[in-house]
Amino acid sequence: MPTTRGDAARHLLNWVNLSTPLGLVLARAGGARLRRGPRRSILADYYRWAFPTGGAFTVGDVIISRHDLDLLVARRPALFGHELTHSRQWAACQGLPFLPLYAASMAWSWLRTGDRASRSFFERQAGLEDGGYAEVPTRPLRPVLAQAARRLRGSHRIPSGL
Repeated sequence: MPTTRGDAARHLLNWVNLSTPLGLVLARAGGARLRRGPRRSILADYYRWAFPTGGAFTVGDVIISRHDLDLLVARRPALFGHELTHSRQWAACQGLPFLPLYAASMAWSWLRTGDRASRSFFERQAGLEDGGYAEVPTRPLRPVLAQAARRLRGSHRIPSGL
């Protein structure tokens, strides 16, 4: 894949906003093998930590996986484009603000569907199917919120016998 000006801009922004250095530290700490990837990405495979979950995840320009990325992309060719979209999202969010925004987007998706990715803005923008996620129908919010409120009230009760 040829490198574009957009790739160069994304790459520069992700170094300046410190998300790529963070991705490199995370990949190294997780014991990943690092190598250059296409379109100015950095591939980090054989990552040993169990968190975060998923086939692959991206921090800045670093695409990280517990698996061999060449084999993973051979089986799911659209995955690389999905992860590059996340790399552009890191740049657009100016680095670390991506983390709470992504977490909020996952929480919204879970509230609406019971699935962390299906209604996540970031996963939908990157292509749900390309990332290995399924479209899940939305559910009414009122029962979900009522159940959460019941759980909260129940966790604050004083146990009998005290």
